[in-house]
Amino acid sequence: MKQQEILIIEDDDTIAFGIKVFLEKKGFRVYHAENITEAEKIYVNKDLIILDLNLPDGNGYDFCTYIKSKTDIPIIILTVRDEEEDIVKGLDIGADDYITKPFKLSILFSRINAVLRRTNKSEQRDILKCGNITLNKSKTTAYIKGKEINLTAGEYRLLLMFIENKNRTLARNILIEKLWDTYGNFISDNTLTVTIKRLREKLDNTTQIKTIRGIGYRLEN
Repeated sequence: MKQQEILIIEDDDTIAFGIKVFLEKKGFRVYHAENITEAEKIYVNKDLIILDLNLPDGNGYDFCTYIKSKTDIPIIILTVRDEEEDIVKGLDIGADDYITKPFKLSILFSRINAVLRRTNKSEQRDILKCGNITLNKSKTTAYIKGKEINLTAGEYRLLLMFIENKNRTLARNILIEKLWDTYGNFISDNTLTVTIKRLREKLDNTTQIKTIRGIGYRLEN
């Protein structure tokens, strides 16, 4: 199991060191950045970020907004700012939790676990699999054996319908109606045939999407 990684963005070295040592004993791999400039270089692919609001080179609110615009990494704001409007603002811009200083490490640990459980469950609901195919609904991306494949919007929507109904035969008219409803553009019978052909080619498997003569298609696990 991959060791979960946490980034602490905190300019108070004493506080950061205390959190780091505590969380490392709990099994996390912990990184520390004293300011936004350092954090920008290392925040990518972390499992969670603990973010102070008062940083020497910028505003924690702004950096939280920036991270949330780029990634879905969960963020816990940890700050001395305890006014109601500060807490509301932090949560409104996307922070997953808000903790005020002073704090107890045991409470921080509990809140970290709660946030990670919520985000992991959400990610699991968004991940669909069928054979070698993996589809991430939240990111609208698809993978074959872990390698991302480039799909058009129509191809992605078609694959999503197949995976959500894997091992079930979907009639051509149902597929056409759903694609038409989604994009508001007319989808002809020929367009569906061409899209199926291209999707098979991109999946590098011409047999996983079965043609059911006179009815439609079925994606088999």
